[in-house]
Amino acid sequence: MTVIDPETQTGWVPEADELDDEEEMPLSLRLSIADTLTLGNATCGFMAVYFTTTGILIPHLTGSQETGMARHSAATAVILMLCAAVFDLFDGLVARKLRSSPMGAELDNLSDLISFGLAPAYFVLVYGMVADDAHQRVAAVGGIVVLLAVVLRLARFSCVTVKDGTFQGMPSPFGALTVVSIVLLELPFVATLMAIIGTAWLMVSRVEYPKPRGRLAGAMLSWIVLSMALLAAWAFDAPGGQLLLQTGCALQLVMGAVIPLFATARRVNNFRGNRREARAAQLP
Repeated sequence: MTVIDPETQTGWVPEADELDDEEEMPLSLRLSIADTLTLGNATCGFMAVYFTTTGILIPHLTGSQETGMARHSAATAVILMLCAAVFDLFDGLVARKLRSSPMGAELDNLSDLISFGLAPAYFVLVYGMVADDAHQRVAAVGGIVVLLAVVLRLARFSCVTVKDGTFQGMPSPFGALTVVSIVLLELPFVATLMAIIGTAWLMVSRVEYPKPRGRLAGAMLSWIVLSMALLAAWAFDAPGGQLLLQTGCALQLVMGAVIPLFATARRVNNFRGNRREARAAQLP
């Protein structure tokens, strides 16, 4: 922009720094490194829905008998949910180490809703349509329960402050992986539905789960990599791949039930330690 000096009647152009300051993007619209990882989370969730539709649902509706493609697509969809969990793990770590944008928390909730709410709920819905002993409408109700549980959990997470180092209720990434593990176990329909509803209840419950930090974060990452390997072995029909996958899915369910026991035991030990310290302080 050219400005006319009233004394000299000559034009001059503001310095580049002044223009940059005026045209600089507002802080609330800048994406940080952590935000980029969060968007990767959302992308993986969307692609999981895509592969569930194109590789499982559409072949079923068109009468295709190619079960190998459905298996590959199911494995790809679950691997993408696992990748979304990796992005979700690292965006929090990066946000704590580096600067995060003001909209980081909102982006995280929206991405989690896609990857750990919509994607597993849709997976349950499609399972109800393609499984031989399943009931489509009842499975749809199960999918809705999963979706609403994640919505309520994410809303509560934004409004409620909990103790540092713990989650109130099963974290949504862990809940999503537990839901798909239940489906992949190929249990009878009633048992599958009850286990899915139980997982949804755990996500909105007050049961404490430890946050994945330090060694626990490393253990979680190792478990995700192992799960990807099991899914790949199952998808390519490797010897013993079915048994390995079922073992991994069963371990996922066991961990969902056992992990909160460690948090409860730690809380009990802390309570006992505080009582001992209080008693020691009262002694003369």
